[in-house]
Amino acid sequence: MAPPPAPPRTPGLRQRLVHWYRSRSLRGRLTFLSAAAVAVAIALSALACWFIAEKQLYGQVRADLAGATLPPPPRVPLPCYPTAEQALAEQPTSLTTENGGAVARDTQYVAANPSGVCLPPNATKAIVVQPGDLTGFKLKNGESIIRDGRFTDGTPAVVRISPTRTGSRPALLMVATSTQPVEDSLQGLAILLGSVSAGGILLAAIAGRLVARSALKPVDRLTDAVEHIARTEEVGTTIPVRGDDEIARLSTSFNSMSTALANSRERQTRLIADAGHELRTPLTSLRTNVDLLIRSNDTGRPLPAATKTKLLGNMKAQMQELTVLIGDLLQLSRPDTPKSGPTPTVVALHEITGRAVERAELRGPGLVFETATEPWYVHGDAAGLERAVINLLDNAVKYSPPGGTIDVRLHKGVLTVRDHGPGIPPDELQYVFDRFWRSPSSRQLPGSGLGLSIVAQSVREAGGEVTLGPAADGGPGALATVRLPGGPAPE
Repeated sequence: MAPPPAPPRTPGLRQRLVHWYRSRSLRGRLTFLSAAAVAVAIALSALACWFIAEKQLYGQVRADLAGATLPPPPRVPLPCYPTAEQALAEQPTSLTTENGGAVARDTQYVAANPSGVCLPPNATKAIVVQPGDLTGFKLKNGESIIRDGRFTDGTPAVVRISPTRTGSRPALLMVATSTQPVEDSLQGLAILLGSVSAGGILLAAIAGRLVARSALKPVDRLTDAVEHIARTEEVGTTIPVRGDDEIARLSTSFNSMSTALANSRERQTRLIADAGHELRTPLTSLRTNVDLLIRSNDTGRPLPAATKTKLLGNMKAQMQELTVLIGDLLQLSRPDTPKSGPTPTVVALHEITGRAVERAELRGPGLVFETATEPWYVHGDAAGLERAVINLLDNAVKYSPPGGTIDVRLHKGVLTVRDHGPGIPPDELQYVFDRFWRSPSSRQLPGSGLGLSIVAQSVREAGGEVTLGPAADGGPGALATVRLPGGPAPE
């Protein structure tokens, strides 16, 4: 038989406090923490003030009692009784001191033999004797013991014990000062400090609420902006930044993130629009050629063999153009972060350059390639870097005149590709690595305008940089320069 299930465990005080705290809003937490901090500070200050006052008051009472002049002993021994209460009930009515004066009413004697309490005449209260008081018989003349005590009516007191004599018998002189006024003063001070502390905590809670509300206004604006973006999907919304504190840093980070999202959406929209525009032309041409072939078959009037061969050749070229364009779009669709791409490996840049030159020679028959490469190894994506070098060479082949020369150099990690074509106008250099950008003078040439964008992305992912500008010697043509970190030997 299975044991009965254990009853649910009741959460303790600590768990309930933690649950209550976590269920509060941030504004409520700040208010609670500020009030709690002030409460602790006020409580510690009040306690310190009370203890200091207590020490000072009691110290003053003890000092006054220690410095007081002791009364002279009585001329004749006082009658002693076993207890202070009995002595108080049966005290004598008149006695004199050795110098003939009356015995002080605030004094009390403890006789050694017979042991007992001896009170002066007309005493209204007696000091409660403690067992340790008898050690005062061992004191020398002039020495005293001061301790805390009380009277028989319960009133607190400070007691001074000194050796003396009652007649011919040794005795202890006990002189006491009531500390009830000190107790009353301390009690009043405690009430005052408690009231001040309660008021301070209340004011701290109100001030904490106001401070939390003021401090969290930027967070409220940030929350409103985030909710607005989530509701409307309008990225790019920013909030004003004031100061340079943590809230300002958070606002700046949010504005940067919102701007980056807006730019990303804009690039995505532009990419889709440009891709649609670039795809429209080959698709339209393909559809026209296919419709022409279908119509010729449906009407029973076949096209001439030469025309049909030309149409099929055009369709093949358009399919190849579509394939290249789609591949370029897939390459550029990857995020511009190293973690999104393939795992970097050690790549022999000189070997990649050699293979790319061989492929470029097939695409540019009649062109002269002057190549000089040195061993250089880099960390990166081999396929991406090879495609980048091929795109640079294709760009040089495209703009080189018939029979022109293309110079390819690789020296200490710097790869240069120089053609002798028309070059790039200075006002167009800032756009050469933009996606789908094509020079107005070269839009009649084949291409999608994505080649150099792929070059820039691949080189950037490998930790390098690429530039394109006029030839260094001032001659015709353009010079592409790629700098990649690495070394002459594989690491």
